[in-house]
Amino acid sequence: MSVTLDIPEDLESELSEEAHRLGLSLSDYAVQILSTGLTLTQRPKTGAELVDYWNSQGLVGTRPDISDSQAHARRLRERAERRTSS
Repeated sequence: MSVTLDIPEDLESELSEEAHRLGLSLSDYAVQILSTGLTLTQRPKTGAELVDYWNSQGLVGTRPDISDSQAHARRLRERAERRTSS
């Protein structure tokens, strides 16, 4: 089946960049996004379910720039704690 979508150029650019980063064509990436939205009927309730979901979506291992996930999470928490509301 073929479907044509008219989307803003900036959204097309963002989707194309993310598809390229993931090694997918824009068409394949769009199918992945659409099918994920249709199949995720029950949200993960436990950490194990969340990790299983991430694995099924091919998300685990997509950030090779993070070598120590716990240290990265700690830095994010520390930065969030230092934020001030304006």
